[in-house]
Amino acid sequence: MKTYDYAFKFTKEDGGWVITCRDLPEAISQAGANEDRIDVAEGCLQAALESRIRDNESLPVTSKPRRGEVVVSPPAATAAKAVLYDALREAGISKSELAQRLGVDEKEVRRMLDAGHGTKLPRIAEAVEALGRHLHIALA
Repeated sequence: MKTYDYAFKFTKEDGGWVITCRDLPEAISQAGANEDRIDVAEGCLQAALESRIRDNESLPVTSKPRRGEVVVSPPAATAAKAVLYDALREAGISKSELAQRLGVDEKEVRRMLDAGHGTKLPRIAEAVEALGRHLHIALA
């Protein structure tokens, strides 16, 4: 089972924090001393995943956290879109083929993967099922 919870490192610097992720080198940010560094890391992770989906790049498997790293999870909607994206890539089919399987226009499949579109979770789960996979939600 693949998750989208990535290990982040928080390095104290000049009255704040530098935030980095080994698995997603582009996920780098900083937080002020009075900011919630976990919230900043969540936003950074969300932006990195959304960017990779938009640019049709792979989503890396998460590494085990090292000493001093903190595991950060993306928002549920971003994780669900990442599941659909990975399932689509693993199935090796086009968005048009998935649309045919779902009986919808290809634009709807594009919207399901669009970070700016608020696709309902049951719709994403249906698309994942059409790819022979299952969207699993867990409480951590």
